[in-house]
Amino acid sequence: MVADDATTSGPGEVADPAAAPAAERPGPRLAVSTAVFSLATGLSRVLGLFREVVAKNYFGVNGPVNAFQMAFLVPNTVRALVADAALSSAFVPVFSDLIQRGEKKRAWRVASTLLWLTLLGLGALTAIFVLLAPWLMPPLYPQYHPLLIGLSQVLFPIVALLGVSGVIVGILNTYDQFAIPALTPVAWNLVIIAGLVFGVPYVHDTDTKLYVYAVSILAGTIVQVLLPIPWLRGLDGRLQMVIDWRDPAVKQVFRLMLPVTLGLGLININALIDGVIGSWLISDNAPAAIDAAFRIYMLPQGVFSVAIATVLFPSLARFASRGDMPGFRDTTSLGLRQISFLLVPASIVIAVLAEPIVRLVYQRGAFTPSQTPTVAACLAALSLGLTFNGTMLMLNRSFFSLQENWIPTTIALGNLFVNALLDVAFSPLGIWGIPLATSIVNIAGTAALLLWLRRRVGRIDFAGVVRSFVRILIASLVAGAVAYVVWRPLDAAFGRSLAGQLGSLLPALAGSVAAYLGTARVLRVREMQALLSLRSRFRRG
Repeated sequence: MVADDATTSGPGEVADPAAAPAAERPGPRLAVSTAVFSLATGLSRVLGLFREVVAKNYFGVNGPVNAFQMAFLVPNTVRALVADAALSSAFVPVFSDLIQRGEKKRAWRVASTLLWLTLLGLGALTAIFVLLAPWLMPPLYPQYHPLLIGLSQVLFPIVALLGVSGVIVGILNTYDQFAIPALTPVAWNLVIIAGLVFGVPYVHDTDTKLYVYAVSILAGTIVQVLLPIPWLRGLDGRLQMVIDWRDPAVKQVFRLMLPVTLGLGLININALIDGVIGSWLISDNAPAAIDAAFRIYMLPQGVFSVAIATVLFPSLARFASRGDMPGFRDTTSLGLRQISFLLVPASIVIAVLAEPIVRLVYQRGAFTPSQTPTVAACLAALSLGLTFNGTMLMLNRSFFSLQENWIPTTIALGNLFVNALLDVAFSPLGIWGIPLATSIVNIAGTAALLLWLRRRVGRIDFAGVVRSFVRILIASLVAGAVAYVVWRPLDAAFGRSLAGQLGSLLPALAGSVAAYLGTARVLRVREMQALLSLRSRFRRG
């Protein structure tokens, strides 16, 4: 959402070229890294969506599957608080700073210490939760007590496993290795899909089928942790069996991790609150319906905003370490513009085609036609905040790079309370009111983060933001209109068979993409030039 002005450089450049080595400038190399990471993440997200298709075919969104969703939300929330993304976001700036200062041996000793402390600490937390689950879980979701407790005990070990993964992924990302970490979720999804396909049909009661699902997730997480380890070889150092908790750098990671933990974790606590309030005030089936919409929503989110923020994070940390604020501002602005360019049209097209998308993806087996409108309404409500969720992710990484983590944490804490209040206020609208509250909170959070970042690093060109956003929005509205105009008559002509739905939805999506890119080029949207440059680079390669 940040556009250019006279003081900033062109696409793929930093404001002060001398301030950064060529390898670190956000130019073609960054575009290629982002494209590779996006493709890898996109494959993972597509498989993840296919995993959900298989799961919804077996379980739908009504009944005991909601106990599974709540059982998974709890360890997933704890994981966000203390494991992979939270740990990696606190670890990368410290590890990168040590590498930049030439203290490579110490950097790897710090990484080793964090890995073992994480494994021991989160392993102990897992054991405690397994013992206390019979008292902790039932108040969250009053239905299906024994199933809820048992599933949460099976799933909770993923917290310790993903804590280890956070250190490993952080090391690889610091060395600008993004493809392998992005591909590990592919293996995770494949293991789960295999568990569902080859396990669920051979058991008969629903509870056992859900246990098969839970065990498959645990097995997939083990594979996800182990897969990237061989790529640590050949780097500047190696992981050791050492715990040097007195090192100031280790203490610095944990000091940074507290606000990062709260900032990232509060986002997942929002999801937990959404599920609890939805099940209490609206319907027992609210958790699974919201989750089904969320899985589709996460496909463009993961492919674009997660990829851009992840690829830019190490560069931001290096700029911040050197005190290069022009390079830092340009890199942040580049990320925000790219996210807006990609997610604004996605949000509008998804909202317009929410029902046919949900029908094509999920409507089969236990997922009946009566469930489609509810999930589609949730998806359309979520799509309103799609772009702003991506910009919040990018802005959070900017603050983490500056090692000023309490600002996004404070904003996330405010969002938590606003989200809960809006959940209650919007509950009369039905289940879709819960994701609508989330979208509004994302918009407010983006505005707050932009204002605080401007105070910290200087002008980010709000006038340019508006100019760029208006152009992107116009092109996106054209894309949404084309999508609907193409889909509507084809849907009426081809019917609701699988082939018929593909025959109506795919041309609509293709037409919307062509309309968006064509309109963006006519309106001279700046990010189009970066896209064309990337295409030329691939052709030359």
